[in-house]
Amino acid sequence: MPEAARIWSVAALVRAFTDTLSARFNPVEVKGEITNFTRASSGHCYFSLKDDGAQLRCAMFRRSAMLVDFDLHDGVMVQARAKVSVYEGRGDLQLVVESLQAAGEGVWYEKFLQLKRELALLGLFDEARKRPLVAMPRAIGVVTSLGAAALHDVITALQRRVPHIPVVIAPAQVQGVGAAPSLIQALKSIQEVEGVDVVLMVRGGGSLEDLWAFNDRELAHAVVHSKVPVVSGVGHETDITIVDLCADLRAPTPTAAAELCAQTRQMGLEALDYMAQSLTGQLQAVLDAQGQALDWVQSRLGRPSALVAAHRVSAVHLQQRMQQALSKRMQMLGQKSGLVQTALMRVVQSDGALKRQAQQQLAWRLHNLDPRLVLQRGYAWLTDEHNKPITSVHQLSPQQALTVSLSDGEAGVRVLGLKAG
Repeated sequence: MPEAARIWSVAALVRAFTDTLSARFNPVEVKGEITNFTRASSGHCYFSLKDDGAQLRCAMFRRSAMLVDFDLHDGVMVQARAKVSVYEGRGDLQLVVESLQAAGEGVWYEKFLQLKRELALLGLFDEARKRPLVAMPRAIGVVTSLGAAALHDVITALQRRVPHIPVVIAPAQVQGVGAAPSLIQALKSIQEVEGVDVVLMVRGGGSLEDLWAFNDRELAHAVVHSKVPVVSGVGHETDITIVDLCADLRAPTPTAAAELCAQTRQMGLEALDYMAQSLTGQLQAVLDAQGQALDWVQSRLGRPSALVAAHRVSAVHLQQRMQQALSKRMQMLGQKSGLVQTALMRVVQSDGALKRQAQQQLAWRLHNLDPRLVLQRGYAWLTDEHNKPITSVHQLSPQQALTVSLSDGEAGVRVLGLKAG
């Protein structure tokens, strides 16, 4: 007998359709025009995608609809990323849309993927080369448009968290022709400012085309070779640009970028408290080690009182030895002094005798030279009226008065005549 055909329940058959479609198609990229668009009070969106040949019902739940950054309405051309499903309540084929982007961005996206592959091969996205942020920057640089709402968000966040840190703004064009060179110039100029330790490159959300300046090859190289770390905060969390991949740190939003590079005062105080506790612990460990070393030295030295007593006994012995040596030295000096005194007396006595003998000899010689001894032998001493001695006849003149000195007195005489010998 032929095998009986399988009988499906409606629900089972619909689920079978769903499983088959999911295995074959999911996920899919579909391009079409929005029609019959409605947004429920729950935030879910319902619409159809159509082209010239057909249309498909679509559902996009609230969490996905919140990520769409452009206005959804009938007539808008979009590119949807979705899962093919069957709505069991009606048995209708539908797409569960996960993301939407405006049509025409497909070409931009292909360019993005191509540039991403090229720069990845050059190592511009390597995490190993990315630098950590300074915990307490001296100044924070911001590269963005002066009219951008992102600038207001960043300044507000920084003033709330770190009002003491200066903020340096480098204005730049962030969209349109010439935006990429403007961003490069602003980045180069701000990293030369003294004290800037981190640079925020930010702008608000937009389409892929709006953010295209941040997918520039030259800008990517400028970010990688920046002298200071770069934090990117471009668009919304779902927006990924080349700058995001090259930056040292990527933030989902401009406000988040400001928060990442600026720790709050409380975080700084907690860090200081941690360092203080760590330093205290290390210091205590050093003190404990030094105390242990001191105990070991003390055990080697013994009790201080015993050491002092030993030194005192040694000092007494030294004092006694010094006194004995000094006494002996004084005794020796006394003996030497007596010997020297005796010898000196002998020298003095001997010298006195010699001097007396010499005096006697001189006195004898002086006595022998006394003129009176000559006069006693019959000689006379003649002097003139001026008491000058007469030693030659030529000193005399007739009738000249002279004085004659004899051994027992003097007599006056006068010259009667002269006769030369």
